[in-house]
Amino acid sequence: MLVIVGTVRLPPEKLGEARPAMASMIAASRNEPGCIEYSYAQDVLDAGLIHVTEVWRDRADLDAHFRSAHIARWRESWAALGIGERKLVVYEAAEARPV
Repeated sequence: MLVIVGTVRLPPEKLGEARPAMASMIAASRNEPGCIEYSYAQDVLDAGLIHVTEVWRDRADLDAHFRSAHIARWRESWAALGIGERKLVVYEAAEARPV
């Protein structure tokens, strides 16, 4: 299992414009084979900071995600939305356990 955790930054005034693009990306990603979890969340203290959490069954599913049409559209929207700073890290996890 692969877990991706990180952040994406955009100008707070672009959030309204970005929400439909983010919602489309989330919905399409959640429907992909091997997607266990996919979510974005706005930071409570920093309006332009979006927290990203993804969980994928394996590397093949994640690689297919990166080749998908919806991620290409999402990446194409970054310049217009002012998305510049991205800090995402992939972790390998053996199993999911409640904490």
